[in-house]
Amino acid sequence: MTKSITITRPDDWHLHLRDGDMLRAVLPETARDFGRAIIMPNLVPPVVTSKDAAAYRDRIMAALPTVTSFKPLMTLYLTERTDPADVAAAFEDGLIHAVKYYPAGATTNSDSGVSNIKNVMQVLEKMSEIGLNLCIHGEVTNPEIDIFDREAVFIDTILDPLRSELPDLRITSEHITTKQGVDYVKSADQNLGASITTHHLIINRNHILAGGIKPHYYCLPVAKREEHRLALRAAATSGDARFFLGTDSAPHTDANKLLPCGCAGCFTATNTLSCLAHVFEEDGALDQLEKFASLNGPAHYRLAPNADTITLQKENSAVIYPKSIATADGDVTVFDPGFDLRWRVA
Repeated sequence: MTKSITITRPDDWHLHLRDGDMLRAVLPETARDFGRAIIMPNLVPPVVTSKDAAAYRDRIMAALPTVTSFKPLMTLYLTERTDPADVAAAFEDGLIHAVKYYPAGATTNSDSGVSNIKNVMQVLEKMSEIGLNLCIHGEVTNPEIDIFDREAVFIDTILDPLRSELPDLRITSEHITTKQGVDYVKSADQNLGASITTHHLIINRNHILAGGIKPHYYCLPVAKREEHRLALRAAATSGDARFFLGTDSAPHTDANKLLPCGCAGCFTATNTLSCLAHVFEEDGALDQLEKFASLNGPAHYRLAPNADTITLQKENSAVIYPKSIATADGDVTVFDPGFDLRWRVA
């Protein structure tokens, strides 16, 4: 039985850090284990321009622990007023590594997002020309569409037509949650990859709703049926280079999670690698963990893997993680996978 594995230091290709006191509280949870992370730009106000991104990067760097090699990879928030020239200049300078497409109203702080994709085609055409990656929150927001069907409808009505019109545009289909999402990415021969979160490999919609509502499992995109969770696990553990880790770790204080209209998001930064090792071992795929967590993402973003490694060890007893992270605004509950974690980063 395997008791220890050493892998290239992982990266997180979808991370929320927020700002201010929250940023300072949660950033060390990622910087401890990960080499890099794609930083989501949905602050209030959002990170729209290169000037915004540079200022946010500087705040992140100032909040980092003293001893760390962690590097934030910045993104811009795509709006219908985004300047293609500003985007291109930020990419050329190495400031940004992606632009984030939020359908307006799809998730937390997405009100400034895109209401009609035709209104941002000039930006997308420029991105296709220069090779800049588009990160897509792939859900429609039409209230007539069932929330459990919004990803599949987005693929048919937005993503597939976009890829037909701009076949050279590099796209990350972020935090996919459905078998349709998996199958669509597998059907692509180039320029399309997908991030998969830790929590979507572990929970399905029963975890949120059965036996009472569990606010700390509520996320967007919402977890789906068990058949979809199993499709995600098969994709993640397959070694297929088109699938890689993007935790979508999203810190909200307990007070905001437990509101009558509670915030969406699972905070997984603290224990993600332990959770992943459990999942991959359970599926007999520990030998594929490095590809999913450390190699496939950099290849998709045309970056070299991290130069250093981490070692995961399996303990005889459960590894104890804090139930929450204290912030100046209140506690943030750490994701509970619902089973004992025996793998830890050495």
